[in-house]
Formats: sequence, structure tokens, C-alpha cells
Amino acid sequence: MSCPLCRSRKEKRFCPALNQTICPVCCGTKRLTEIQCPDTCRYLTSAREHPAAIVKRQQEHDVAILLPTLHGLTERQYQLFFLFQSLIARHTPEGFARLVDDDVAEAAATMASTLETAARGVIYEHAAQSLPAQRLANEMKTMLAEIRRQGATVYDREAAIVLRAIEKGARETRKTEPGDTAYLTVMARLLQRNQGPAQPAPAERPSLIIP
Repeated sequence: MSCPLCRSRKEKRFCPALNQTICPVCCGTKRLTEIQCPDTCRYLTSAREHPAAIVKRQQEHDVAILLPTLHGLTERQYQLFFLFQSLIARHTPEGFARLVDDDVAEAAATMASTLETAARGVIYEHAAQSLPAQRLANEMKTMLAEIRRQGATVYDREAAIVLRAIEKGARETRKTEPGDTAYLTVMARLLQRNQGPAQPAPAERPSLIIP
């Protein structure tokens, strides 16, 4: 029997997500993209535990790109960094707008400036120049407020440091990686590998950053 996805190669692997037997090529190339694999899938587990050489090289490359961004962050700040990154990954611009690295950098810089001003005792809302960046900055502000509302302690200066790290990453990655979404692409790969099973929304996890 031929694979029901490509209809050319022989079916060999049972896919629990599709409840069908598919070929190894479709299993490997469509995994977690076109196929929403459950965490119980043995092929998914094997791929995570024993990545192919090309995947391992990509992982090492992505981590090398990210390391300068994370340099100097404390454990709490590191966790907050990935909470913000998860928000960015879920963000959907309105209409036909497309989120690019420059929008991420501007949104993070705008939010960081507002928090740095507040830490000096001055309440002033900085605004981004682009609409996509401003909308993302508004979502960052909402997420931070919700985390605090649920009991987590996050100081303005601490959050600003994390946001400056995101700004730096979004600006610096463009210098070595091709495309206007280079940083977003790298972070998407890292988040997919690091998170594994689907995680609750950041607002449901304030304990991660409670002292």
C-alpha cells in the first residue's frame, strides 16, 4: 500500500495523529508542521532523543546565535525571556500585516523604555513608530500586568533587562542570518524543541518567576 500523504512511497509507520500508516519520509518531514504529533508517538520521542546529524548541527547553530542575547541574564530573567518569546511566537498581526524582526526589536525597545522610565519614578508611555510593533508592545504590557496580578514579583528594571536582550537578539541576528524574520525563525525552532508538549499560557504560570 502506498502512503496516503505522498501516494508514492510505501507506508511503513503507523501515525497516531492521523490514525493511518504513512511512509518514513512523510513522517520525518511533516512532523509537528503538517502533522500534529501527540507526545506519545514513539517516532517523535526518538527524534527528540536522537536527532539526525543535520538537525543537531542546526540546534548547535541556533544556540550559538542565542547565547550572546542571554549572556548575563539571571535564572529568573532567563525564564521571563522565554515567557516573552512565547508571547511573540503566538502573536498574530492584524489584517495583512506581517511581523518581522524589526517589529520585535522596536516593540521590545518601546516596552523596555517605558519600564526604565517607570523605574526612575516617572510614568510615561513610550510609543513604537510602526503599528505592528505597537500592537506587540501592548500585548507584552498586558502579559506582564497579568503575571503581576496573579502574584508574581517582576521588577520594572528586571523586565527591562530582558526586553533589551530580546531587542538585541532581534537586531543582531539579522547581521549574520538571511531574511527579515531570521530571529523569529531561530526562536521558533528553539521554542519548539525546548517546550516539547504544549505548555499553558504564560499568564497561567506566574510561579516560574516568583522568588
